[in-house]
Amino acid sequence: MYEDIINEIKSNLGENPDLNKQYLSLQIEKYSDHPYNKEIIKEISRMMWDCLSEDEKKEFIEISDNENPIMDILNDISYDIESGDYDVALDKLNNFMATFQAMFEDDKVSEYHFFTNPLEEILFNTYIGAEKTIRYIPDNQPLLDLYYIYGFLLLEKKQYEEAETYLKKAIKINPVSSRIILELCEIYKVHTYTYNRYFMHATDALKYAYYPQDIARCYRTLGYYYTEENMLETAFALFLYSMEFEMSPKAYAEISYIKSKNPEINLTLKESIEIIKGKNIQIGVNPFILNTLNELIEEYETNKLYNQTLYFLNLKFDITGDEKTLRKINDIKNIL
Repeated sequence: MYEDIINEIKSNLGENPDLNKQYLSLQIEKYSDHPYNKEIIKEISRMMWDCLSEDEKKEFIEISDNENPIMDILNDISYDIESGDYDVALDKLNNFMATFQAMFEDDKVSEYHFFTNPLEEILFNTYIGAEKTIRYIPDNQPLLDLYYIYGFLLLEKKQYEEAETYLKKAIKINPVSSRIILELCEIYKVHTYTYNRYFMHATDALKYAYYPQDIARCYRTLGYYYTEENMLETAFALFLYSMEFEMSPKAYAEISYIKSKNPEINLTLKESIEIIKGKNIQIGVNPFILNTLNELIEEYETNKLYNQTLYFLNLKFDITGDEKTLRKINDIKNIL
């Protein structure tokens, strides 16, 4: 039904942009009470955009950039967060969200996403996949950041249910963001009847993680799970291995705690890796991510897109420390 209506509207468009805009405006009124009115009006709006001249589009974009409430509030609270004034930042966001009009929400035919880079989009398509037509949230509308930061601040204030609501909104936009998934884990650590969701989210985060700090945090998160399950040797192994990716004081503290509980536990790195493998937990970065990084690097370099090539080379080097990759980075920098 929806497709037939859209195809009929498109078939009646002509060569005159002004007449097309008038016709499309009438169609918005015509279908205002239709069961698919939200979806139809969105598609008509896209057609209307195509009717605009380049000058009109440019003017619209300039107006949108100047009137950007999401960007404004995020800029406003950035100093508060950096200064550790979470209460101040949360108060500002509470006031903002009280009047914020929802935007880019999924409907019956479209789902809205934002991915930081092509790697994340490939991860999404490979492990999750879209159920509807994908629409992309523009870069200048950082809705993902808004929901993530709001969820984080609510979590800091132990408002667990509200935090979960907004972190889930963020996850819906980018289901492969390991950092957002790990924030949800923090909720399920303290606000749940079992640790099942905590463990499942931690393993998902590890599957999608491509920054060393995120990979390390995944192992620390899993280490906490095994500590709570009183499987201290496995927990020790996870905390020790996490330090291959980030030398975190949190990992040292957890290892010290485990040693205080059982002084006989003293594993080597090799022994730790074998224990982790025995639990069917991923070792290091997901191999699919490394393969995809190599493919992206090759593709961008072949097309002489050197800035993009450098970006993905740096991602690869951060998680591998590979000298060959470092030499390639220096070669590309010399080209630039």
